[in-house]
Amino acid sequence: MERLSNLKQVLGKKLFDKVENSRILMVGSGGIGCELLKNLVMGGFKNIEIIDLDTIDLSNLNRQFLFQKQHIGKSKSKVARQSALEFNPNVNIIAHHDNIKDPQFNIKWFKSFDIVMNALDNLDARRHVNTMCLAANVPLIESGTSGYTGQSTVIKKNVTECYECQPKPTPKTFPICTIRSTPNTPIHCIVWAKNYLFAELFGKSEDNNEINDEVTEENNTEIENLKKESQALKELFKLAGKPEYSEKVFEKIFNLDILRLLRMENLWKTRTKPKPIDNEQYKKALEINMEMDNNNNDSKTKDNQKIYTLEENINIFKNCFEILVQRQLKGKEVDPDFSMSFEKDDDVIMKFVAATANIRAHIFHIEQLNRFKIKEIAGNIIPSIATTNAIISGVIIMDAYKILNNQLEDCNTIFLTRDSSNVFVNEFLSKPNPRCAVCRKSYFVLTVNIEKFTLNDLLNKVLMSPKDKNGLALNGDITICEDQRILYDFDFDDKLNDTFSKVKIEDGKCLNVTCDDDDKMYNVMIYVINNR
Repeated sequence: MERLSNLKQVLGKKLFDKVENSRILMVGSGGIGCELLKNLVMGGFKNIEIIDLDTIDLSNLNRQFLFQKQHIGKSKSKVARQSALEFNPNVNIIAHHDNIKDPQFNIKWFKSFDIVMNALDNLDARRHVNTMCLAANVPLIESGTSGYTGQSTVIKKNVTECYECQPKPTPKTFPICTIRSTPNTPIHCIVWAKNYLFAELFGKSEDNNEINDEVTEENNTEIENLKKESQALKELFKLAGKPEYSEKVFEKIFNLDILRLLRMENLWKTRTKPKPIDNEQYKKALEINMEMDNNNNDSKTKDNQKIYTLEENINIFKNCFEILVQRQLKGKEVDPDFSMSFEKDDDVIMKFVAATANIRAHIFHIEQLNRFKIKEIAGNIIPSIATTNAIISGVIIMDAYKILNNQLEDCNTIFLTRDSSNVFVNEFLSKPNPRCAVCRKSYFVLTVNIEKFTLNDLLNKVLMSPKDKNGLALNGDITICEDQRILYDFDFDDKLNDTFSKVKIEDGKCLNVTCDDDDKMYNVMIYVINNR
């Protein structure tokens, strides 16, 4: 019996054939992405491209089921492809270990897909994919999860709201997004301190056993390094209770681990290199001999609002670390499996997490926060739940079937809630917001030879040319920009005779054209395709 014969009966031959022949782009191969890719290959889709810039981390393994220990350090998209093919080897999957914003993923590439599915966890990439799908006029299924809640919706140019039609509130909760190598915001340092460091030292670590020996030429070096790192804290625990224990732990996490990252030169081509803290700095800081315990409530309030110096944070680290180690040793005397969990109202734990987060922030040249703010953030971090991801990925597939069956009107915005009496909340897809700065733009594709086509050609043959000559018939003060560069306006026409190539308008670039005709402001986005 054919592998998908039951699915074919349910969908009907006509829709099943559409599903098989469709081209799907899945952006993101993490929590939702793993579940979604499995659903795609088991749901009749045969032509899939996936893209993700991230690599697999130990902390991913408890919920991103396409990944296993031997995959740590490898590309998420490429491993996801390999694992998904084991479910259904008759599927064509192309994996890209790249940034979706890279120039090769241009408007022409987006136009080649029937549906784009977002499985992303960051705002900037979501906005970019939203814009590209509007420009390419390709349906986008947008989704997201947060703990036990989630949502999915469909975005179609001129039919529904786009991702930016409604303002995005500043999030009060922070999904766990473990960034072990290149943190760039305070939240990354707080997540590291709370969910990685504290859990490894005093809590129930996700899995500290030796990493599987199954290695390849591709990941051999990374696997060997991670084997050493995963064992390092275990080995150091033998020193628990001894004076040198705190120094050795500090050396590992704030010196040796950072030095290892610095050896990965590709990480720092466009980033500021972190600055490790060596033993001499550590010992010099301890000479301050801070008085850590303040019983006065006014002093505690001031302490929580203070931004401590590096030396002060090092002292706080040492003092709190030693207190927590004593708790740990006493607990293990009673129960060998004793462990501690993060408690934001435990003063010692909170001081430890705040100090280590700020030390890491110092190393990576990131803004440091006071203890009060760190407590607020750390107390709101929401874990990623595998079941939630699975449910939302199922909703995405059902919407994909409707889109391919020309039933867009049957799609809804779906909210997954924690209300047991009403788990799913459905809302009709909203119309585009006429005030949306993204939706109200006009999007065009311009196919030209960039070695010959000039800015003057763009102005006179495209922008100002009458509509009966395939122009846009713009009439007013025109400004042409590329990203932050002004290429032309009324007072800046020096480059009019330059070719696109000369002014570095390359294949895949986007030009932002504004026209002010006194009565109305027009905004046009033009995507350039080089016709070599």
